[in-house]
Amino acid sequence: MLSRFFFQVICQAKTSIMKPVPALLTKLSLTIAVISLVQIFSCAQSDKQNKMTNTQSATAANKVPDGRTETATFANGCFWCTEAIFEQLEGVISATSGYSGGHTKNPTYKEVCTGQTGHAECLQIVYDPSKISFDELLEVFWETHDPTTLNRQGNDVGTQYRSAIFYHNDEQKQKAEAYKAALDKSGAFDNPIVTEITKFDNFYPAEDYHQQYFENNENNNPYCRVVIRPKVDKFRKVFKDKLKQ
Repeated sequence: MLSRFFFQVICQAKTSIMKPVPALLTKLSLTIAVISLVQIFSCAQSDKQNKMTNTQSATAANKVPDGRTETATFANGCFWCTEAIFEQLEGVISATSGYSGGHTKNPTYKEVCTGQTGHAECLQIVYDPSKISFDELLEVFWETHDPTTLNRQGNDVGTQYRSAIFYHNDEQKQKAEAYKAALDKSGAFDNPIVTEITKFDNFYPAEDYHQQYFENNENNNPYCRVVIRPKVDKFRKVFKDKLKQ
């Protein structure tokens, strides 16, 4: 498998494989559909000052003037890959690559890659709940990475690549925990799910060059063509009914 080391020496390779396989995707979809029914009825850097200005707190992320948007924060591997996936969903207004879950304020990409900041590469998703629900975002989250490998996705190893859901309110927490328990009970995965479910604290947007990375670099970075493109194509086939037109 191609390593991003050849394309960017600042950090280790990002070569996570989209899981689960098609048969498992079907099983996961059925499991998640049942859960939903039950619930219905029951790498150039921007300066640190700019990143501090853009940092979002749990309160600010969810309280918007028109009250029509909500926020979800997921860590499920390389944010170059996850951003390329989530931003294609109907109802997703923005998907911002960044860092969350750690103790270092305003971390740089290089610092996060050391594994010493406590942060995970993640995605901050602002969405319209009238068009897509948190349940549906969770479905995409579970089906587009391997939540059973501790602190790694594919060849990406370290706490910065851990699987995590940073919930913004009690409802998100309850749904995330319910999905995780149900998937474990169903045997959808061969191994237990190790996804961290933690209260959201702060989100630090990644450097500008990480944003819309796939969109901006597909034609000039082999990593995008060889690693990200196949994952995006698989995602589009599985979630074709949920894509933006």
